[in-house]
Amino acid sequence: MTKETIVWTIEDEEVREDHPGISAAAELLRAGELVAFPTETVYGLGADARSTSAVEGIYAAKGRPSDNPLIVHIADRVQLDELVSETISEAERELAERLITSFWPGPLTLVLPARPGAVSPRVTAGLPTVAVRMPDHPHALALIRAAGLPIAAPSANRSGRPSPTTARHVVDDLAGRIAGIVDGGPTSVGLESTIVAVGPRGLELLRPGGVTQQALRDAVPDVPLTLAPELQRHADPASEAQQPEQAAAPRAPGMKYAHYAPQGEMRVVTYGSGAESAARDAIIDRAAALLAQAKQQGLRTGVLTYAEYADRYRGVDHVAVCGSLQDLSTAAHGLYDALRSFDQAGIEYIVAEGCPTEGVGEAIMNRLMKAAAYRIERV
Repeated sequence: MTKETIVWTIEDEEVREDHPGISAAAELLRAGELVAFPTETVYGLGADARSTSAVEGIYAAKGRPSDNPLIVHIADRVQLDELVSETISEAERELAERLITSFWPGPLTLVLPARPGAVSPRVTAGLPTVAVRMPDHPHALALIRAAGLPIAAPSANRSGRPSPTTARHVVDDLAGRIAGIVDGGPTSVGLESTIVAVGPRGLELLRPGGVTQQALRDAVPDVPLTLAPELQRHADPASEAQQPEQAAAPRAPGMKYAHYAPQGEMRVVTYGSGAESAARDAIIDRAAALLAQAKQQGLRTGVLTYAEYADRYRGVDHVAVCGSLQDLSTAAHGLYDALRSFDQAGIEYIVAEGCPTEGVGEAIMNRLMKAAAYRIERV
């Protein structure tokens, strides 16, 4: 059923819980409604994490697969204790505290043993763990505090679509499906949070994001950090980048299904090994050849590239620049807006240039591979 979606535009850099827009949005959340709000990563679609009916509304609004767990957002350290099992080991507790000290509030999600009954089973998708983070955004923190409850919030987009980094993106995807949107301007990071599972023997990286592997290793250098099997497969340039196994339930958001995709068919051209500078010409040549073939077939073509190379493409219907290859934080910030621009231009065939996987480049490539449904060409 279509409903009116209220948008509260809040331009204050610092916002209190008693701001009229925040108060109104919090009241809707307490009433079991859905409200989108900005975080430093992307816009989230929030609901009372304790209410099964409210959480089911998230799945319905997004068209989200029911076995995909949700991240719970909190604004106060004491809320974490209310969500995590009392049986958590001392080693897990100590490791979690070290990560919290280093990265909260911020783009790091911790997967920990869940306290029974603390959140709806739809939040955990039946798993014994719960994913929790404290966002680094004044609007998000004010809203969580004003609502007085933990907020389950995946990205505020239709499932499979590029994540929203502006309120306009949320309106495009979810207007008429949710009760309200807190508009706090563009997000700063532009990619979802890093997700790590905290265990008695160390950390497992489930999804790369705003906190890099190196930052994690620097924060807890004495703790082993392993990659989830999906990430291990794609970390090896010589391996075939095929879509991950679909049978097992994902342990965290973004692990199982194709995500972040524009409507046109998309593939990624990247390099297998060797120096990035030597491979870039080969990447561009292969991308141009694929685009020319698609053009001959009568398709509207588009390329996702970087500021340094945008002028290398001729005869392409739409050139989307996500940022600079010399500063991949800009590419992370602009990635989803660039992906959404292909739909706005009616593009049917898309080629995306890959990037180095150091630092935030790992998260960018993770999103590009998923957006392309793992159609990868290595040169």
